[in-house]
Amino acid sequence: MKLPGKADDEVRFGVAIAVPEPHGAVLQEARASFGDPLAALIPPHVTLLGPTVRPIVARPEVHDHLDAVAAKHEPFTIHLRGTGTFRPVSPVVFVQVVAGIASCEQLEADVRSGILAEPREFNYHPHVTVAHELDDDALDHAFDSLADFEASFEVPAFWLFDHGEDGLWRPVREFRLGGG
Repeated sequence: MKLPGKADDEVRFGVAIAVPEPHGAVLQEARASFGDPLAALIPPHVTLLGPTVRPIVARPEVHDHLDAVAAKHEPFTIHLRGTGTFRPVSPVVFVQVVAGIASCEQLEADVRSGILAEPREFNYHPHVTVAHELDDDALDHAFDSLADFEASFEVPAFWLFDHGEDGLWRPVREFRLGGG
């Protein structure tokens, strides 16, 4: 995973919809079984804003922005089903979001505005990564193993995750949709 560099007075973070239990544990265990070394460091999620760096002193402004975004959006349902891949562009296998796509897209666009506005490297495609930067055999195995995976869950909130020096992504703050 390419991570942006950061100085001592900056924080690296991301914004995502966490995949709740029991589905999160199933996907995290599957990712680990494929040999992905990031499985223990990255909780299963649908990214809204990938790894981003801002000055630590900007944290209150980031929180205010995310509070405003959350207040504008109502809770919705995500339905996950089957697998997809970004190969050959990127060595990634993911579980597909098959319902809730428009809500994810609208949330992502609003999150990625204001203080968090920055260009995208790729078009936004909501998904849950289950294998990343592994060899082709492992990626094929991940693709085949979760081809029948299916889960639905309510999305009442999204999260701000900080990236620790130990490589672990930790949930820092929940932002309730609909201002709840």
